[in-house]
Amino acid sequence: MRSETVRLLKTLPHPCGYYAGRVAQNLVIDPLAADLPEVYEVALTRGYRRAGGHIYRPSCARCSACVPARVPVDGFAPNRSQRRCLKRNADLVYSDAPARFGEEVFELYRRYLGARHPGGGMDDAEREDFGRFLTSPWSPTRFFEYRLDGRLVAVAVTDVTRFGLSSVYTFYEPAEAARGLGTYCILHQVAECRRRGLPHLYLGYWIDGHPKMGYKRCFQPLELLRGQRWERALPDPEHTP
Repeated sequence: MRSETVRLLKTLPHPCGYYAGRVAQNLVIDPLAADLPEVYEVALTRGYRRAGGHIYRPSCARCSACVPARVPVDGFAPNRSQRRCLKRNADLVYSDAPARFGEEVFELYRRYLGARHPGGGMDDAEREDFGRFLTSPWSPTRFFEYRLDGRLVAVAVTDVTRFGLSSVYTFYEPAEAARGLGTYCILHQVAECRRRGLPHLYLGYWIDGHPKMGYKRCFQPLELLRGQRWERALPDPEHTP
């Protein structure tokens, strides 16, 4: 990605999605840039992320808590808990589907948001919200779908690039929460990276000490982007090979 050919824009200040009372801003790559899919592939390795048609990275004046995170798949081995999760979900059937709107997928998405974000504004998603958030006409997105006895129980929205898979968003059947479907989808994405010969699974941003981000430390080794270098994160004390 050549800086002289790609404009960076900055959003207006807006409420932080992770900490009440904090103000956030993002750097956004010009959504009208030429060759946006190729730009995205390189930007992903430099800490950017995709939401809808926008490639962004947090750029907050008084906070640097959001740190890009990825799993180098060659060194990954599931811990005991993750091995149990794989065994628990061995009856699921996987398919790699095009990213598209469908009633079955959308209804699962709505049930998930209703259970995970009740009263938060996300639990009343419209059809337009689904596409606007998860996909874009230019993005290299696939829906990794998981079925139990023919019934859709989980979808891992996944961007497929030359440099790795990016875990964009995962939603699953709330009634099957005991299966650990969120963990299972990440484990399966790691396996898909290996199968496709891709070096990394990108997990978005990690925030030290934030309860919603702690799960990412369970996937070891984990690399964090510090400045311009990817560095190994300290392992989770509960991570047992």
